[in-house]
Amino acid sequence: MSTTREIKRRIRGINSIKQITNAMELVSTAKLRKARRVLEQSRPYYETVLSNIRNVIGHVNENHYLLVNREIENRLYIVLTSDRGLAGGYNANVLRLAQDKIGENKSTAKLLVVGTKARDFFTRRDYNIIESYTGISETPTYKDAKLLGKKAMELFKAGEVDEINLVFTRFESTISYTPKVLQLLPSEAITEEEETKTLVEFEPSSEAVLDYLIPKYIESSIYGALIEASASEQGSRRVAMEAATDNANDMIGELETNYNRARQAAITNEITEIVSGADALT
Repeated sequence: MSTTREIKRRIRGINSIKQITNAMELVSTAKLRKARRVLEQSRPYYETVLSNIRNVIGHVNENHYLLVNREIENRLYIVLTSDRGLAGGYNANVLRLAQDKIGENKSTAKLLVVGTKARDFFTRRDYNIIESYTGISETPTYKDAKLLGKKAMELFKAGEVDEINLVFTRFESTISYTPKVLQLLPSEAITEEEETKTLVEFEPSSEAVLDYLIPKYIESSIYGALIEASASEQGSRRVAMEAATDNANDMIGELETNYNRARQAAITNEITEIVSGADALT
């Protein structure tokens, strides 16, 4: 059995860790509340853009150069992870999904990665990373989405990639986060025909409107995914830190029990020695 001094040292060490995990849980809770508020505000914007694109698609030539189905040779994957760990299985799940999606097409896959976790993961495995972005995973802005969207569109328009995929974690609830892959281009989501069509006149032309709306669709989709990922990261970290704090409390409780037993055993041993010494003197 460990000595009382060793047990007390372990209790102090676990208490220190518990204070850190508890503080991180509180910080993540505050960040999660903010991220959810931003998420609730961004979803209507994305849905409006998507609805407008569908409306325009119903009145333009389906052979628009941004919508034509190509022979898929090279695929682009935009992978969203965090810059920091201690978030449970958040990063591992989305990275595993991205790797499974790429599968045997590693040689034809190109990546835009957000977060040091994705950058380090794919760098170690020799994937073709076009660009990496750090420092934006926790508090993304629309400017960050525009930067990613612009690079993705440049690659698509230049014919360097024939498909754009977005790999991120969708926020379902405070304890549920689902990694998913969203194909941005070519996308069936924006070519679905509306059930009812109305007479619409576009200025200067429907094609020009579409040239403007499709990049907006890409940007808003990426921004929405960044917000979803940010909320998922904070939620996952909060749950992980809560579990760590609970485990620390359990360990402290067990150590305190062991400490009391060790202390009682030491006292009993001292009493036995005293009694034995007194018997020896008589």
